[in-house]
Amino acid sequence: MGKRLRQQRRGKGSIHKTPSHRSLGRLSYPSNSGEVLHGRIIDLTKSVMHNSPLMVVEYTNGDLALMPAPFGVRVGQNISMGDSNLGNGNIMMLKDLPAGTMVFNLERVPGDGGKYVRTSGTSAQVIGREGKGIAVKLPSKKKLVLHERCFATVGTIAGAGRTNKPFVRAGNKFYAMKARGLKYPKVRGAAMNAVDHPHGGTRPKQMGMGKYSTTVPRNLPPGKKVGHIAARRTGKKK
Repeated sequence: MGKRLRQQRRGKGSIHKTPSHRSLGRLSYPSNSGEVLHGRIIDLTKSVMHNSPLMVVEYTNGDLALMPAPFGVRVGQNISMGDSNLGNGNIMMLKDLPAGTMVFNLERVPGDGGKYVRTSGTSAQVIGREGKGIAVKLPSKKKLVLHERCFATVGTIAGAGRTNKPFVRAGNKFYAMKARGLKYPKVRGAAMNAVDHPHGGTRPKQMGMGKYSTTVPRNLPPGKKVGHIAARRTGKKK
């Protein structure tokens, strides 16, 4: 019997916990019951737990919200939520956005605070109404149909040049990953011994062209659920 895999050893909690004390707070839209909220950006800041700049917005009702900052905003700028004003940084429902609008921080269901497109430099594009919802093209080119009352922020998230600067040294990458509680370095399963990983051992290193395929069913236990999980297809597209 082999050893427990890395993801099994980390488990749920124990010594491997996300350093949430480093986070400035939860990124979320303020609660909204249908009225139009007006706010002002009082600060632009950076959190080690997030890869994009953040903005602190104070609304007229006294609420404070921490959200990803769009490119081009400044401290003191006024933004609105629930209005029909198509301005950079404004928060609008998908049903009020014209086709072709670039948005980010989309809600998956109305009221969840934003789940999609939150990485620095990214944005999604509103396609238009489709069926009972609004179709949106994600940065991955995948089309997603969301509820028309889901909120989204107009614009593109700031920090687009983050990946242009190389880490250069392995130590820089180590400390960057450590700050976010991410496992580093990542070792390929094929480079391990057979006792450490299902892909390990002296069998051919190119797993897809070796003894067996790396595609595994979705209902396997965690010890076997490695490689391409329930992949529809593998290999390079032609």
